[in-house]
Amino acid sequence: MGKRLIVQHRGRGNRYQVPSHRWKGTARHPRHQSVKGEVVDLIHDPGHTAPLAKVRPGEGPHYTMLAHEGQQVGQKVAVGHGAQPLVGNTTYLGAVPEGTQVYNVEAKPGDGGKFVRSGGTYATVVSHGAKTTVRLPSGSFKTLDKHCRATVGRVAGGGRGEKPYMKAGTKAKALRSRSTVFPRTSGVRMNPCNHPHGSGRRRHVGKSTTVSRNAPPGRKVGDIAARRTGRRR
Repeated sequence: MGKRLIVQHRGRGNRYQVPSHRWKGTARHPRHQSVKGEVVDLIHDPGHTAPLAKVRPGEGPHYTMLAHEGQQVGQKVAVGHGAQPLVGNTTYLGAVPEGTQVYNVEAKPGDGGKFVRSGGTYATVVSHGAKTTVRLPSGSFKTLDKHCRATVGRVAGGGRGEKPYMKAGTKAKALRSRSTVFPRTSGVRMNPCNHPHGSGRRRHVGKSTTVSRNAPPGRKVGDIAARRTGRRR
């Protein structure tokens, strides 16, 4: 029986759990069908790659949304029925003109937003039919229900990857806010007793990286229950 893997040892504690105090808001669309409000504050959130906008509605508690490029305090925003497809407003995909940039797109009506939430990203509404087709930042096309909501514009915080970290300590602190391990040691760099991919013979796994879903914990690394392997042709 081999030794417990490093990731297994870390998983027994709180190493991969992000502390709740680092999240300043959920950044989800409100559940109300129609809301009009005013942006009262822009918040830096260590848990997100984009700033958050704190919105004060006419009635009910404040809520937070992902800020768009150019958003400012005092701006009027609207959500749901009657919201015009203007930058900063959240409306239904079926009401957004083709070619419009949107973000924080819902996968199912009412889930609050699942796609296109990273800083500087945006999706494009391509066409309308029985459903709405959206082009995601990856270049893939997604067909969604017309009643799924999205915010018009692009997420603020673009260009965050252009500034170099310059030193390892800066990157370690940045990744720690989301409980990401840094630096990360590759499995092939380890000893055979510490990782199934480790060896003392050059940087090569030496065996198939695909493992069964039912593999024991000490062996369950690599491509777990992969449907296919190799380069797509």
